[in-house]
Formats: sequence, structure tokens, C-alpha cells
Amino acid sequence: MSNILEVRSLRKSYGAFTLNDVTFDVPKGYIMGFIGPNGAGKTTAIKLILNIIRADAGSIKIFGREGSPVQNEDIGVVMDTPMFVEDWTAMDVESAVSPFYTKWDKRLFANYLKQFGLDPKKKVKELSRGMKVKLQIAAALSHNARLLILDEPTSGLDPVARDEICDLLREFVSDENKSVLFSTHITSDLEKTADYITFILNGRIVFTGAKDDLLEKYARVTGGLSEISTQQKKYIIGIREHRMGFEGMVETANLSKLPQTVLTEGISLDEIIIFMNKGAKINE
Repeated sequence: MSNILEVRSLRKSYGAFTLNDVTFDVPKGYIMGFIGPNGAGKTTAIKLILNIIRADAGSIKIFGREGSPVQNEDIGVVMDTPMFVEDWTAMDVESAVSPFYTKWDKRLFANYLKQFGLDPKKKVKELSRGMKVKLQIAAALSHNARLLILDEPTSGLDPVARDEICDLLREFVSDENKSVLFSTHITSDLEKTADYITFILNGRIVFTGAKDDLLEKYARVTGGLSEISTQQKKYIIGIREHRMGFEGMVETANLSKLPQTVLTEGISLDEIIIFMNKGAKINE
């Protein structure tokens, strides 16, 4: 399997925070979900990939080339904060952005505006946050990019609009030469759309691989405190004890080390992030 994006041993220090030894790939034809709590390093990693900031160490290859510029026309970018001038209309956005892309498709941009219900003559400052995001996505998809990098694109969108964007992303990667790096806190969107997951915590990669492998690697466990020993608690990640008992996460490989009376169930991406983050804080 060939990769559109390859990140190797990436390192960047900001005062007390360090992005350390970040390594992952985004294969062709797939959606990679990029997850982690606030401050984990997701946006820093994306800015490094886009060459907005420089790494202290490591390498980044996009389309097999190292050091891809921000305005590479094969890359579509949607950041969490809209990048357009507030007094611009959608048509002004096209006039400003299209000269940077030799493959800009005027008809495609117009179609996206219509599909998203965006008035071409309405100013950016008059749009809701959701509509501003849709305008960014319309621009990102209108120059035949092969890699979409999305940093919190569905934040602020209602469920219907989010589902529409997720459908667009699935359609985008139906061309097996295109890929998506999708950073979001709304992990339910990733559970529906992502093929792979990269999980970053405190500046380090905790997991990178197939989404199903991550969901199968862990399980949610609950039970009474009297059911488990102090030694067995060590296998439970992010354990939370309360009056009725405990809850936490365990690697499925360690389930046999817990009593059979402990209740086990499937786990969501949200829960993995929460329990892993809690476990990291306990071990600090």
C-alpha cells in the first residue's frame, strides 16, 4: 500500500510542550482520523505538515516529496479558524484564491456553493460559523486536490451538515489516489468515515493504524471494587472509582487477568481518549 503522506520522527518544542517522535502514514484512498484531547499536539503537527512552522527534527513526505509548501495545489486545507477576509463575498474568495491553482474548477466551486446553500454575494462576516466552514471546504475541494487536511472542520455544524461533509469526504476518497487527514473532536464523525486512526497524547503517538484495530484493542470494564485486587487495578487504564464500584478501560489482551465477574463491553473513540488521558494524568 502506497502512502500520500509520510511523517517520520517529527519533533517540535514550545516551552514546556514538546511534540516528540511523531510518526504515521496516510495511505492512498483512505481517511485518517487524527484524534487526541486539547493540547495533545494535533494542530502543531498539522502546521508542521503544511510547512507553516518548522520542525526541530524529523521529516515529512507528501506525494513522495519532502518539504511540501503550504500552497501546493495538490493539497486542500480547512483550518478551525476561517482564513478569508470578513468583507469578502464567496465570489471574492474565488477571485483571491483561484490564481494560486492552475487546476481551479470554476464550475465545481459554483456547484459546491449551490449544494451548501451559500449565497455567492453574501459577505463572510454575515455567515454563520457552519457556513464559513462550508465555504472553506468548497474552496478546498475546487482545485482537484489529492490530499485534504482538515483541522476541526465539523466543529459548529449541526448533525445534518456534518453528515453531508462526511459523505463528501467518503466520495472524495472513492478516487483511490486521494486521501484525507481529518482532525476532529467529534469522534462520532470518524467512527462513520475514518478507515485509520492516529491518536496523539501529550505530544506522542499512542496509536496509529486501522480504526477497527484500535476499537478492538480496548474494552470498557465496570464492576464492584470488592471484585478486583490492587494488582488487578494496574491493568485498568484511567480507572474511576465511585460509590457503586469502578469503571475504566483495559487492553483486551489483559481481560483474562481480571475476574470473570467484571462486566465488559465495547468502547467508543471518545471513551478511549477520555480513559487514556485520565490514565496519563494518574501516572504523571
